[in-house]
Formats: sequence, C-alpha cells, structure tokens
Amino acid sequence: MNDAAPAFSLVIAMRESHSRCMTTTSAAVKDATGTAMTHAEIEKLRAHPAWISIREAATSIQALQSSDGSITEATEHAKARELITHITQGIEELAPLLPHDADYLTAVRSDLHTWANNGFTVPDFLDSLVAFHPELHRVDGLVHLVVFPMYTQNGSSERHLEAVLIQVIWPDFVAALEAGDYTNAAFVPIRFIDFTAGYDTNSAVLFPETVAVRAIPQFTWGGIFADREAARFRKVLAAACEITSLDPPEEARAFLDDQRLTEETFVMWDLIHDRTHMRGDLPFDPFMIKQRMPYFLYSLEELRCDLTAFREALRIERIIAASPDVSDEQRSLARHARLVQYAVIFDRIFRFTVTGGRNRNYDGLGGQLLFAWLHRKGVLHWTDTKLTFDWDRVPDMVNELGDAVNDLYWQSIDRPKVNHWFAAYDLVASVLEPHVASKWATRDLPLNGTPRELTDAVLDDEFPLSMFFEAYEKKVRDVIASTKGITGEAA
Repeated sequence: MNDAAPAFSLVIAMRESHSRCMTTTSAAVKDATGTAMTHAEIEKLRAHPAWISIREAATSIQALQSSDGSITEATEHAKARELITHITQGIEELAPLLPHDADYLTAVRSDLHTWANNGFTVPDFLDSLVAFHPELHRVDGLVHLVVFPMYTQNGSSERHLEAVLIQVIWPDFVAALEAGDYTNAAFVPIRFIDFTAGYDTNSAVLFPETVAVRAIPQFTWGGIFADREAARFRKVLAAACEITSLDPPEEARAFLDDQRLTEETFVMWDLIHDRTHMRGDLPFDPFMIKQRMPYFLYSLEELRCDLTAFREALRIERIIAASPDVSDEQRSLARHARLVQYAVIFDRIFRFTVTGGRNRNYDGLGGQLLFAWLHRKGVLHWTDTKLTFDWDRVPDMVNELGDAVNDLYWQSIDRPKVNHWFAAYDLVASVLEPHVASKWATRDLPLNGTPRELTDAVLDDEFPLSMFFEAYEKKVRDVIASTKGITGEAA
C-alpha cells in the first residue's frame, strides 16, 4: 500500500475503529463486573489462601508425575488424591471472582477428578481445554486462573500439572488496531501474577497445544506473556547499551524506565507478528513447525514476521505524521509504532542473537542476519568500540531486508521445495559467512537424495557467531541467564 495516498482515509478508519473498540471494551467490562482487577486486588488474589493451596498442591503433584504426566507409583495415589482435593476446593473458592471462566473452572475440576478416579494414568484435559476461551474476554486487567497438565515451551519439557494466574493486557490502542486492519482473533497478550515451576523458566507463552489431551481440538487462542518479554528485553537492553557504548535515541530510552510502555509495545509487535504467519505470498504450509526442514528456513519465517511488524509500524507512523489533523489517541499510537521499530531491532540484535545454545538456533540466526545486513548497508557501525546507527536511514534498510525475504517467498511459489531451500540458503549466505566445514556452502550434498538427507547435512551451527557477537555474548551471558523466570513486577 502506498503510504501517502490513503493517509486521510486510513486515519479516519483508525478513529472509527477506536470508537468501536471503546464501545466494545466498555460493554465487556460491564458484562464482567468485578473481574478486571486493580493492583490492590491482584495483590490480595496472589496472597489468597485458596490460590496458595492450589499452587502448593500442584507443585507437590509435579514431584509425583512421570514425564508424560502420569503418576505410576500406586503407593502415591492416596497422597495425590488428597492434593487433587486441595486444588479443586481452591478452584471452587476462587471461581466467584472469575465468572467469565465459569464453564472452564467447572470443567477443569471435573477433569481433575476424572484423572484421579482413573488411577492417574496419562492425563486427558480435553474437556476443560475446549471450555477455556480467553480470546472471548480480551479486557484489560481481566484475570484468569489456569490449571492444566502441560509442558511449557522453552521451559519444562515434561507434562506436569501447572497452575498459573494471569492478567490480560489489552490497551485501547491495541483493541483499535485489532478491530481494524490487524485482526487477530486468537491473540491473547497476558502478564504473570503467579505460577508453578514450569513457568519459573524462560517460557513466555501459554499455548493450548502444550496441554495433555486425548485428541487435538481446533485451537482458538494463544497467550503470550508480554510482561516477561518486556522485562527481559529491558534488562538486556540496559546491559547492551553499556557493553557497546550505544547511546539510544531519546524516545527509545523510555524502554529502560517504563515497564508498562514496553509491555504495550511488545503487545503491538506480537499482534502483527502473530497474524503474519498466515499472510503473504507463502510457498509452503504456514504451520512449518510440523515439518522437518533446515533450521535457517525457520529463521527466515520468524524474521519475516518481525520485519512485517516493523514495516507496518513504520507505515502507521508515517500515515499519522502525514495527517493534517491528529488526535491524542493517534499521537499515542504513533509513539507506540516508533517504539515497535526500536524494539524489533534491539531485541533481535541484542537478545535473540545470543540467547540459547548454538544448536540450530533459528531465532539467533535471524538476529545475526539483521545485524549483518544493517552493517553491510552502512547504517550500523561498530567503530572505536562504540555501536552507532544512522537512524534516519535504518527504516528503509530494514524494509529492504524484508523485501528480500518477501521476494524469496514469492519466487519460491514456482520452485520445487529443495530449490527453495537452496535459494533461502543463498540469501542468508550472501550476508553471513557459513561455517568453514559447511557442505551446504560448497554444495557437497546428496543432490539426488531425500530432503531428509539434505536437512541432516546442515551443521548444528551452520552460521557461527561473528567475532563481534562472540565477544558480546561473553559480556552479556550472565545478564541473559538472570532473566530466567522474570516477570514485569520484578523488572
């Protein structure tokens, strides 16, 4: 879309969608009286004896469970039944505070009793999972109590019984965006109130596909802990600025001091990123996670979604800037849009790149690619041990990388799968140096073999860290490790 031509009509549309969203939000709050909690009410809930009983009982059950969630030692079943009773009684006591979750809280108590009555075999919480619909109650400040046997992504790989209290983050400007051009009905941004061990980790998502069930239902929601995303970003950014002597733009300095503003920025970023997986010229099934392929393809897909969020944020900012009549709401939206751009660059470069090991680290590779692209385009400089950006030119250079990935996708609609793989590799290798032992770089590959053989030939660290990032990683390592289990309140 041309940025200038539709500016007036798009600004009007933003106003209209904002008005609709305000009406909808007000109605939702009215329908859920007493459930959008204040800070004081949150503190009371966190200390509520019923919640503490749930959390402690779930923690005790975890110690009895096998990795598949079952409790195999029959001698522990009596103890487990007693713990289940504590949990169900706690849920029943808290249920009046959460009327919007009445169906789910009834169903989960039933699933807990069924699990106990069936001898604590592999748990099946399908009935309660399909009864839980946080996507229908996106009201800022709304609270949910969630109890499921589940693994936690980037956290616990075992399907243990987890209990977590969460609060929805749904500011008006995000509601307006989602009601307008950026529809994403399944997106539920949340923050932590309290949790069991599976979330005392690096996990920042609550996904229904992690729950133990007998059959896979249609998934209608996905939760992202924006408070954890924002908190760890702020901590790493502060360290990165010190390590690299980066002097961030004045507006971006707000990240360092304002957790709530940073949370809202990440919610806007995530809203656009998440929906992008299903949009664009896609040469493949958008649910790539179900397919086995070289990890650099995952890198490009995740980076594509982030670069789309950057592009759309820039477009929103420029449209509002070109409008002759700008409301306070639009000024606030423009500010968030600018902050999304900074967040994408800083999080991708400073945290993604050096978080996790070097074993097929696809998110890390995306950060490496963005850094090297901006460096080669002459808008990022590492000179005299000081990192600087030519901020006036950065947006267009970021969009050029997005164009390169989008062009790869568009062309690959007409390519065989393996040819797409090679084209994707060549795009990455045109910016980043492959490992010196890479067979992909020399095409010393079984070209007449199977896709699996080609995938197996990709080195675990096909594109090693540059000397810059090797040195940076050593200095920021402890800071990144310290963000395990972090929440917005602890930041």
